[in-house]
This record gives sequence, C-alpha cells and structure tokens, in this order.
Amino acid sequence: MRILLATDGSEYSDNAARFLTRINWSPQDSITVFHAIYALPFPEDRKFHFDTLQSVKKELAPRILDSAVAILKPVQAGISVDISEFSPGECAPDECILNAARSSNANLIAMGARGIKGIASAFLGSVTRVVTAHSSLPVLVIKRDKKRSPGPLKILFASDGSTYARAAGEFLSSIPFPDNAEVTILHVIASGFSDLPERFALEISDQIRETVASARTRDFAESERTLEEAKTSLGKKFRAISILSKAGDPSTEIVSAAASGDMDVIVVGCRGLRGMQGMMGSVSKNVLIHAPCSVLIGKTCGK
Repeated sequence: MRILLATDGSEYSDNAARFLTRINWSPQDSITVFHAIYALPFPEDRKFHFDTLQSVKKELAPRILDSAVAILKPVQAGISVDISEFSPGECAPDECILNAARSSNANLIAMGARGIKGIASAFLGSVTRVVTAHSSLPVLVIKRDKKRSPGPLKILFASDGSTYARAAGEFLSSIPFPDNAEVTILHVIASGFSDLPERFALEISDQIRETVASARTRDFAESERTLEEAKTSLGKKFRAISILSKAGDPSTEIVSAAASGDMDVIVVGCRGLRGMQGMMGSVSKNVLIHAPCSVLIGKTCGK
C-alpha cells in the first residue's frame, strides 16, 4: 500500500504520524511524507512579505519533514519525503495535497484534523475538510489520540449494505491493522416513522401499529443479513468481530456508537453526490465532522 501523509509540522500532523505507527506496515508498503510550501498574499508590501515568508518556510520545511519521519521510525514501511513549493494563487493547500497524492500514485491520503480553536472540537480545519470532500482516494483523517490504557485497536465499520460500504470494507481489509484489532460492524436502520411527533404516538391506529411492526421486523431481518454479509467479508482479515444493529438517524447512531464503544477509528463508505466525483454525502460528512475519533472515508474510485 502507498500512503501519502500530508504534514504541516503541527501537533495534529505529528499525531497523524503517531497513529500510522499503530499499523503493521511491511517493507512492501510505502509512506510519502509530504509538505507544501505556499503563502497567502498580503494586502500591503506583498512582494516583501511573500519573499520573507517563503524564505522562512523553505528553511523550516526540512525540519517539518524530519519531525514526522522521526515519529515514523518504528514502522517497517519504506519512508520518503516530498516538498513542493507554490506561489500565491498557483495552488491552494488542498489542491497541493491532492496533486501530490496523484503524482505519488497513492492508495490512501492520511492527515491530521487540525480543528478550530475556540469552537467545539468537532469542527475540522478547512484544508482537511476540502481534501476529504474532493479526493477520489480513501482519506484517513486522524483526530487527537485519546488518553487510554494500552489495548487492541478498536474499529467501528458502518455498513448499509451498499456498494460504497462494500468498497470501504474491502479497503479496510487491505490495511494491515494489528491482528488483535477489534472490529464492530454497525448497521443503522433509518426508520420511516422517525419524524412522527412523539406526542401523537398514542393516536396511531392498531392497523398502522401493525404496519409499523411488520416494517420494523423486515428492517431488522435485512439489517441482520447486511451485518452477516459484512462479517463474512471482514472475517477473512479480522478475528475479533462483533455486530450491532441500531435504529435511528445513521449519522447520529454512528457517532454515538463510536463514543460509547471508545473507538479508535470509524470506517464509513462515501456515497457521494450525483455528478460530483469524490464529493461526500451527508452521512459521511456528518460523521467526519462530529466523530470523537479518527475517521477513514472510503471511496469507490480509490485504487
């Protein structure tokens, strides 16, 4: 597997590098540590400020890469570095990362979630958000490590039985996570009656109650089939697998299950938006924003 680790030298990027050390990479795998030197234009004395800032950034770039490489030292994968320099307006940060991923023939983009200071930690920085939305490759967004006792890596795989979820599951199986990793497969049943005001629930007729009960029975039977299918597929890779079925809003239930299960990473397929390659659907976007842990967004067009 070929991974592009985008770093800007921040603690968030270093945290992303540390997360990658928890995966059993082999000498056949490769990690390219990428850093882009770019500058935003200044309203006054543009040339002076730009030249000065570029000079400082060029001087710091090797140290930024060295920091990530030092963290990755324990891994068995081949490590390389890549620095690209861009003038203002030539390439936005997110475009730089996406171009580098294509140039390096990467299978996966990994990056830290910077977040926004002063706002709830669920929010992501703009570069992370845009890269994840527009990438045609799977993207692993690594959030700050939780303080927890040592133990197996805990993975929550959200599956709705779609081709997007299957593709995400296949990609999950291709990542050399530790043998003792624990996988929970979650299927959320989106109820067609979820928007019914609770205060009117007692007024539902017996006939409608029977209809609802029948539909729910079918939904849970379909959920069980979806979970068993995913379990059979992931069982070729993982030994410790459990299944979980919930009813409600998919985004809410996925985030809730990740929090209650103290998960390390959520894996979710990207349904996408029709006519806009790579763009995320609402569930994957909401999960990425509100997840209490790292998130792997699968893309059907990834290699």
